[in-house]
Amino acid sequence: MGRYTGPSCRLCRREGEKLFLKGTRCMTHRCAIERRAYAPGQHGSARKAKLSNFGLQMREKQKVKRIYGLFEKQFNNYFVKAGRTKGVTGTVLLQMLERRLDNVIYQLGFATSRKQARQIVGHGFVHVNGRLVNIPSFQVKENDEITLEFKKTGKKIVDENIKASENRAVPSWLEADRTHYKAKVKHLPAREEINFQVKEQLIIELYSR
Repeated sequence: MGRYTGPSCRLCRREGEKLFLKGTRCMTHRCAIERRAYAPGQHGSARKAKLSNFGLQMREKQKVKRIYGLFEKQFNNYFVKAGRTKGVTGTVLLQMLERRLDNVIYQLGFATSRKQARQIVGHGFVHVNGRLVNIPSFQVKENDEITLEFKKTGKKIVDENIKASENRAVPSWLEADRTHYKAKVKHLPAREEINFQVKEQLIIELYSR
């Protein structure tokens, strides 16, 4: 699958809030939102136009896509799968996105951003239940055991990430042992355990048009 290679800070500015796409940089004064809290482009600093209902729905979808680093087709596939799964579609959609292996590695504090977590998974450092998994979109399940195993490289980078993430809390549906590079999925994430502001109903309304 492809991946976005453009400027990450531009995405945060377009959504008007921090999406934490650049790791530790987002927590410092160098964050683009702190310096230029308006949309990118020639007319970005002009008076912000009032969005229509469609505009609000589109912005919410784009925000979630960008948080998890997905393209349109990937996100649409998740929505279709969520619609076919038993439960509230919006909640199921967010659960499926949270259960991506790259997101789990980020939430555990082994990476400072989801983009970096995707690299860690892709480089073959992550094992799930003793088996190597190098697919970032892999869906973890309840009671899955996750370990990071290194050969010659990677350990130093992960140690730096852990130190940088020590003040970031691990979600309650995950259990982390950062000292031994191990973790466990205690249960699937409930809606209240997904710790960023999103109005998933707007996304449902957009796809229901």
